[in-house]
Amino acid sequence: MPDEPIGRGPVHITVHMGPKLARPVPAEIAEALLSCQITMTAGERSGFQMAFDLSKKGAISKRLLPEGFFDPKTRVIVTVSIKGTSRVLLDGLIVRQEVGASNRPGQSTLTVTGEDLTLLMDLEERTDRYPNLAPSQRAARILTRYADYGIQPHVIREQIAQPPRQDLRVHYQTGTDLQYLNELAQANGFTFYLDPGPVPGRATAYWGPEQRLGRRQHALNVNMETNSTVDQLTFAYDGTAREQPQVRVQDPVTRETRLLAQPDIDPLRPPLGRRATPALRRRTISGTAKKELGQAEAEALARAAISADVISGSGSLDVNRHGYLLRPRELVGVRGAGVTYDGDYYVKSVTSNLSPGSFRQNFTLSREGLIARSSTVRP
Repeated sequence: MPDEPIGRGPVHITVHMGPKLARPVPAEIAEALLSCQITMTAGERSGFQMAFDLSKKGAISKRLLPEGFFDPKTRVIVTVSIKGTSRVLLDGLIVRQEVGASNRPGQSTLTVTGEDLTLLMDLEERTDRYPNLAPSQRAARILTRYADYGIQPHVIREQIAQPPRQDLRVHYQTGTDLQYLNELAQANGFTFYLDPGPVPGRATAYWGPEQRLGRRQHALNVNMETNSTVDQLTFAYDGTAREQPQVRVQDPVTRETRLLAQPDIDPLRPPLGRRATPALRRRTISGTAKKELGQAEAEALARAAISADVISGSGSLDVNRHGYLLRPRELVGVRGAGVTYDGDYYVKSVTSNLSPGSFRQNFTLSREGLIARSSTVRP
């Protein structure tokens, strides 16, 4: 995505709504918007909550709400523009509405809560079979069902090849599409999420490893006086979070079992810290003995990689002060936190809070090791 500075100009919010093809909302809805909160997290469904002024004689109260304009499954797209730079922050569906009526003038509100478009993939259970299709091919086939909503698949081939063998096993789906996509992703150490944009009505469904390579976002500065862009950053090191998976496979001919060697997670998760943290826990993964070798190796790699991030950070920033939007599921540098915790991090989640005159973001960061690998970060 473009990494344009946003300067210190006013924030403009544009809202599209509709049953499937969302359109710009009437002016009275835009004027009635009181606040908007959007949360995007790696490996999880994004969510949002929007509050509107519900005046007794307003269009929302008299016409739009009774006509079903805010009913569940209504599509909502939110775009934020600052000094001509636009970004789609949300493309989701309403799942709940709440009306708060008050005796005080101007205190009645309509609040709608929703989730991103992956909700569509979680509404219907289906039974399907996928003969001779590798995990990534199954993911791609499932995602083609949602092209009507402008969803384009971006599927990465699994790290450990698992060539399908229909003569030995046929893979079945028995739950919702979303459940199956997440199961396939977790079994390979991958993640699945929906990235809205780049224009309203379009979104990318990403199925692959966490993106930990490439250009970093502009650094988060703390404890740097006038150059600080973050009010506070808190870091934690959880020594018991990292696991060493124990995976056994069985020879189909001799029936003998053997323990797989510990996988190298670097190709899947390139290290961000110079000093690696040890795995204090050993966990036995059950049910792998009779699986194919490639599938068992993939599960061992996935467990080792997913538990590796024992370093976490959290904080908040004022978007105008920082000068850039912080994007989730990408890398960002930290400066001013000291030798141990400075350096690059993966942005695990971002919660954007918009209200008249204010745009703040709360965020969480993660990585697997201590001490920066480089003496500099992107300023």
